[in-house]
Amino acid sequence: QVQLVESGGGMVQPGGSLTLSCAVSGNIRDIIDIVRSAWYRQAPGKQRELIASMGRIGGADYADSVKGRFTLSRATARNTNALYLQMNNLKPEDTAVYYCYVRRESGGSAWGQGTQVTVSS
Repeated sequence: QVQLVESGGGMVQPGGSLTLSCAVSGNIRDIIDIVRSAWYRQAPGKQRELIASMGRIGGADYADSVKGRFTLSRATARNTNALYLQMNNLKPEDTAVYYCYVRRESGGSAWGQGTQVTVSS
C-alpha cells in the first residue's frame, strides 16, 4: 500500500506562484514499484484532468494548459519520497483541487486527498 498526502495549496493572486508537495509513504516494496507519478486537478463543475505526469525515468509530460508554467519533480531518497508541482504565473482558470496520483507496475494505484488552489485578485 502507498499513501499520498498533499500540501501547499492556498490562495494566490494572478501571476503568483505556489509549490504543491505530495508526501509518499508506505511499504518500501510498493514505493519502489511505482511506475508512474502524476498531478491531476478538478475545477468546480468539471471533470478531473491530468496536468502533469512522469515515468520512472525521463522527463515529464504536461497538458497544454500548464506547459511552460508548471514543473513536476520527484524526490527519492532513503527517507524521503515526494512529488512536487511548481506552479508559476498562475491564472484564475488554474483554480481547482489538485491531486497527486501514483500507479504501480503491479497495477495498484493511489490518490491523495487533494489540496485547494485558488487564484483570485
